[in-house]
Amino acid sequence: MPAAYAAAFALVAYVAGYRFYSAWLSRKVFQLDAAAVTPAHELEDGVDYVPTRPLVLFGHHYASIAGLAPMLGPAVAVFWGWLPALLWVVGGAIFVGCVHDFSALVLSARHRGKSIGTLCEDILGPQAKALFLALIFFGVALAMGVFVYVITVLFSWGPDFDADRLASSKTSFPGVVMPSAGLMILAMGAGYLLYVKKLPLGRVTFPAFALLLGLIYLGYRFPTVGVSSSESWPLGSQWVWILLVYAYAASVLPVWLLLQARDFLNSLLLIIGLILMYSGFFLMGPTFDAPAINPNPEGAPPIFPFVFITIACGAASGFHSLVASGTTAKQLDREVDARPLGYGGMLAESLLGLIAVLACTSTLGGKEAWAQLYVNWAAVQGLGDKLGVFIRGSASFIEELGVPGDLAVTLVAMVVVSFALTTLDSATRLLRFNVEEIGAALAKRGALRPFGLLLQNRFLATGVACGAIAFFATYEIDGRPAGLALWQLFGSTNQLIAGLALITATVYLRQKGRNFWPLAIPAVVMIAITLFSLSLKIGDFQTQGETLLLGLAVGLILIAFGVGATAIAALRRVD
Repeated sequence: MPAAYAAAFALVAYVAGYRFYSAWLSRKVFQLDAAAVTPAHELEDGVDYVPTRPLVLFGHHYASIAGLAPMLGPAVAVFWGWLPALLWVVGGAIFVGCVHDFSALVLSARHRGKSIGTLCEDILGPQAKALFLALIFFGVALAMGVFVYVITVLFSWGPDFDADRLASSKTSFPGVVMPSAGLMILAMGAGYLLYVKKLPLGRVTFPAFALLLGLIYLGYRFPTVGVSSSESWPLGSQWVWILLVYAYAASVLPVWLLLQARDFLNSLLLIIGLILMYSGFFLMGPTFDAPAINPNPEGAPPIFPFVFITIACGAASGFHSLVASGTTAKQLDREVDARPLGYGGMLAESLLGLIAVLACTSTLGGKEAWAQLYVNWAAVQGLGDKLGVFIRGSASFIEELGVPGDLAVTLVAMVVVSFALTTLDSATRLLRFNVEEIGAALAKRGALRPFGLLLQNRFLATGVACGAIAFFATYEIDGRPAGLALWQLFGSTNQLIAGLALITATVYLRQKGRNFWPLAIPAVVMIAITLFSLSLKIGDFQTQGETLLLGLAVGLILIAFGVGATAIAALRRVD
C-alpha cells in the first residue's frame, strides 16, 4: 500500500481535530476567558513567571515536550505493524494526548501556575499529592537518565571509527556536537537582546536561526570539530557529566535567558525539518516495507496493551502535563492561548511521531530488509540503533529534495539531539519544581521543617534533581545503566501520570458543573490499559526473578489505586 495514502488521512484528521474538537473543548467544556489574569501577570518574578508572546511560548512548550520519546516509541512499536502504530499516534493524540495537555495547562493557569502534582492536593486531597509527587520524581528522573545515555551514544566517536565508518554509522553522530553547543550561546544572546535590549522578535530570530543553520553545515563538513583522533574525543562517561552541568545551569538561570530562546530556535528547526521530511516523503511516494499488522512477532509482548504503552509521547504522555503545568502555565500571557499551545502543541508533536512511523516502515529497502532489522524483540530493544533507523530513514526523505545525503543525516540528527537536550533542560527544571514542592510539604512537618526549607532552595533542589538523573544514567544494574534496566517501566509510568492527570481534570470539571466526559473516558481508558500492562509485567518479572522491577511495578499499581480512590471520594463529595 502506498504510505502516502495513510499519511494524507492522518494529516486531514489532525486538521479536523484542531478545527472542530479543540474549538468545542475551548468554548463549551473549559470556557476559556481572554480577560482572565494569568499567573504570568499575577506572580511575575522575572525568573519563572514571565508573560511571554504566544509564538515564543509555543516554541518553548513544543521543544520541551518533543524529545526523544516520540521518535523512539514509534520506532519500536512498528514491530507490531505500521497500522496499529499509526492509528494510536493519530487517534490517541486527537482524543487523548491533546486533551490531556490542554486540560493540564488550563487547570494550572487557573490555579496560580501550580504543577499537576500540587493541583492534586487542591482538587483531590493531600494523599493524592504525595503519591503524585513520588510518581513524577521517579518517572522524570528515569526518562532523563535514559535521554542522557542515548545522547552520549549519539555524541560518541569510538576508537575504531575512521572517517568512512563514522559517515555510515547508525548510532554515532558527533557532527551535531558543535551546532548543539553553538545553539546554547546563540540562545543566550537572543534572550538578552529580546528581554534586556527589547529588540523586535524578527530582528533577533532570523539572524540567530541563520547562524544555527551555518553551524549545522559546519558540523556536516567538520563532524569532529577539528579533533585529530578519536582518543582525544570525550568518552561517554565524560559526556554524561557535561550534559548534567548544562542541565543544572539551564534549570537555575532565568527562563528568558536560555530556555525560551533556545526552545524557540529549536522549534523553528524542527518545523523546517518536518516540512522537508514530509515534502520529501510525498515526493518519494514509498510503499510500506513493514506489514500492516504483525500480531505475534518473535519474543514480543502482546500487541494489546503494549503498543499503547510503547508509544507514549507521540500519542499521549503524562510528561506533557508536567511541562504544561510546570513551566508553560507560568508564562501564559492570555488564557485563550492555552488552545494553540496545549492542544496544538501536542498535535505538532504527533506529527513527529507520525513521521517516525513512516520512516521506520517505508525506507528500509523492501520487506526482507525490514524483517532483518526487526528480526525479534531483543533486536528491537536497541534504543540507539532504532533511533539511528529513524534518523537515516527521515534523512532519505530529505534527500529526495536534492539535499546531499550526509548533510540530510546531520540535519535530522541535529533535530533529534537538540530536542533531546531541550527536554533534558526543561525536565531538570520540572524536577527542581518537584523537589521544591516536596520540600514545602516536609516544611509543614515539625522535625522535618529544616530539611524541607533546604529543599526549597532552587540551587539545592536542582542539585538533587541532577543527582537523580545521574543515578539512572550511570549506576549499573546487571551491567546496564539503571535507566535502561528500568526502561520497561517508563512507558507504564508515563501513561499512568497521563491517566491520573486526566482524572484530576475530570474531578475539576465535575466540581464546576461542566461536561467532564471528554476527559473521564480517556482517563479510564489510560489507567485501565496501564494497569493491565503492569499486571502482565508483574508475571514476567516474577518468572525472571527481577525483584526490583517487580517491586516497582507493584508500587505503581498501588499509586494508581490510591489516587483513584481519592478521586472517587472527591466525586462523591461533589454529589
